[in-house]
Amino acid sequence: MPELRRDPIVGRWVIIATERGKRPSDFKMRVPAKKAGFCAFCNGNEYTTPPEIIANRPEGSEPNTPGWTLRVVPNKFPALRIERQLNTTGDELFSKMDGIGAHEVIIENPDHYLTLSTMPLRSVEDTLLAFHQRISDLKKDSRLKYALVFKNEGEAAGASLEHSHSQLIALPIVPKQVQEELNNSRHYHEANKSCIFCDIIRHEINDRTRVISENESYISLAPFAPTSPFETWILPKDHESSFVPDGKLPLLAQLLQKTLKQIDKVLDLPPYNMILHISPFEDESNEYYHWHMEIKPTLTKKAGFEWGSGFYINPTPPEEAAKFMRESGI
Repeated sequence: MPELRRDPIVGRWVIIATERGKRPSDFKMRVPAKKAGFCAFCNGNEYTTPPEIIANRPEGSEPNTPGWTLRVVPNKFPALRIERQLNTTGDELFSKMDGIGAHEVIIENPDHYLTLSTMPLRSVEDTLLAFHQRISDLKKDSRLKYALVFKNEGEAAGASLEHSHSQLIALPIVPKQVQEELNNSRHYHEANKSCIFCDIIRHEINDRTRVISENESYISLAPFAPTSPFETWILPKDHESSFVPDGKLPLLAQLLQKTLKQIDKVLDLPPYNMILHISPFEDESNEYYHWHMEIKPTLTKKAGFEWGSGFYINPTPPEEAAKFMRESGI
């Protein structure tokens, strides 16, 4: 019997189409092998990217030269630019502002053929640390209100280059989807004197059916009302509104890589999107919001019903997805 499920955080409704009942094998697609040939992100081709912002490299080595293990560079074709002042124009009906912001690329490893699930764990730690470093630096710019870190893995997920990389876009406004999470989380806290994410984590740990994996500091789970099959969230078990992993970084890297390995094994290396949601710069430390990572394998397409209604149809119940992930042997 199909179900309608309401997302407890933003109130969005999802149809769990149980009668379609798709198993992992129903989603498997032919993923093209990575190509050889020239790649701007590979070691030795540093001259083809904008000058690096930060890099992990041997002490004494010159910037923008080979030998690095991680680089952060401005996007060569940025969605927003850091130059100029922020000006808002328009009227009550049509508002606009200059496209001020930052658009950066985190090149996670010099090896063209490695991904976050296959590269050395230290590279995953370094990537997460780079997220934190760049967020911390960009929040010093008073024009900027929010930084969204995301990863498009695979062409079907929107990646224009196959070399594993993440991106960061810092914005002069808080994105609408994040603002909806913030508003509803704040209202929940006012009514219940607790964080909705913390309450969800406690419920899932007690129930266990949607828990995928966990360690002493972090948990990965299938959300109650996922918008896509095998959608997975990673959250800190303790309340944390801003992304400051500190001494727990190795544990976060371990759980993130394990989760991606599970997804790769169960779904045979699917394309996916990974998004990091944090609190806005001007309200970093609060009691109502909880940072989290959302990993969404690209297995279905958004079509007329989804565009027209705002509903999503998910053919795999999250309880089943979590069970397949737990039983993957990873």
